[in-house]
Amino acid sequence: MPRALLSVSNKSGLVEFAQGLAALGWELISTGGTSRALREAGLTVRDVSDVTGFPEMLDGRVKTLHPVVHGGLLARRDLPEHMQALAEHGIAPIDLVVVNLYPFRETAARAGVSPDDVIENIDIGGPSMLRSAAKNFASVYVVVDPADYSRVLATLQAGDDDLDLRRVLAGKVYAHTASYDAAIAAWFAEQRGDEFPQSVTMSFELAQSLRYGENPGQAAAFYVERPGAGLSALQQKGGKELSFNNLIDLEGALLAIDPFGTQPACAIIKHTTPCGLAVGTTAREAYEKALACDPVSAFGSVIAFNVPIDEETANVVASLFVECIVAPAFSPAAVEVLGRKKNLRVLEGSAKWPAHGFDYKRVRGGVLVQERAPSVIDDAGWTVPTKRSPTSEELADLLFAWRAVASVKSNAIVLTRNGATIGIGAGQMSRVDASFLAAHKAKLQGHDTKGAVMGSDAYFPFRDGVDQAAEAGVTAIVQPGGSVRDPEVIAAADEHRMAMVFTGKRQFRH
Repeated sequence: MPRALLSVSNKSGLVEFAQGLAALGWELISTGGTSRALREAGLTVRDVSDVTGFPEMLDGRVKTLHPVVHGGLLARRDLPEHMQALAEHGIAPIDLVVVNLYPFRETAARAGVSPDDVIENIDIGGPSMLRSAAKNFASVYVVVDPADYSRVLATLQAGDDDLDLRRVLAGKVYAHTASYDAAIAAWFAEQRGDEFPQSVTMSFELAQSLRYGENPGQAAAFYVERPGAGLSALQQKGGKELSFNNLIDLEGALLAIDPFGTQPACAIIKHTTPCGLAVGTTAREAYEKALACDPVSAFGSVIAFNVPIDEETANVVASLFVECIVAPAFSPAAVEVLGRKKNLRVLEGSAKWPAHGFDYKRVRGGVLVQERAPSVIDDAGWTVPTKRSPTSEELADLLFAWRAVASVKSNAIVLTRNGATIGIGAGQMSRVDASFLAAHKAKLQGHDTKGAVMGSDAYFPFRDGVDQAAEAGVTAIVQPGGSVRDPEVIAAADEHRMAMVFTGKRQFRH
């Protein structure tokens, strides 16, 4: 009689799978809560303690760590000496293992959880059984994912000896246990307060395959830290499947609206950087102000809101060709309106970065790791080095400009007025070119740049950027300061009777 050992934390689908095994004549062995669940379903189950002749002990910490279990899993059926050793010690082979692990990640993520509770959810016996069974996949089926129950059961019902399937299942086990250990290591590093641990283990799960990458001909897929993390938490309400570039632009769009909290804000994104960004009293007002910055570039964009979308706003947005729109919520009428655009991807929900998360950038042969840029951007620590201080109106726009420029590709310059960008210079090799481009783009769309304010993501290395701003009619500038030529830059601002504030912080986005 073939034997299956079942010991799971997540019991979804388990009873049906066990019933299928029992119908095929398999003996079922189980532990603790799994054993109770199977008996309550009317199945005959042997406790592991009956098989090992040793009781579960230490509050369940020790139950499957026994030679009878691991001998039954690891013995090679093709080696007579292995099978003879089993016979000498009265050990019967175990042919199938179903294990999923204590919910460590979920426990560690709970608010207010104690370290002791987290540690008790570090599974020891489960990974050991999984790894033993996976090592001996030539003879043992090992199932860590409930999604595989039906495939395994169908194979057994057909009487197939599917070595390829067992190899696939074994690979899933080692990926799963590696991810589990990575989560535990990260938790311990966090408890120690390690800013950058000695080693960083990254583990991601496949969320979806993508049609292609940045360009056709490049295969691509979307992986997540865990199901429901970040962008995978968004629910698609309509439109085509998300693409590789859509996902990158969605990240840029959410980054752009993060600093504005609950104040209605809208970001219109092309190629990961804003072509329009604004705040307003309503979602519609914020959108119309953002669109006015550069309606030409907004064609085929990704749009993000930080407030729910109603039918009125949906009707206005629907008049533009848009790839994606994301917001915390959509009214049923708004979903219906946007759904008329068959290709428009409508995404609802909140996609947050994990607490204490790192930002990773891949380079050849390694990875760069940094703290995430803060999402809270305020005017704390600002100083005024110029003779003229900004007016209250200018100060409000300077704060908006400082928040807006954080999501623009460096070198970055924004011109803003009344809580909206009117010109954006992004990704330029020199700051004076970025200043020129911002003013040029503003004038190209008919915006009056006189009286606007300017935001710069880094200091001005020369006065030419300030002179460019003055030529456009800019009256106030916000920038980090810190250049060896700050006195020259401040003098230029004073010559033009500009107000300038130093933030003391840089906001590069490479």
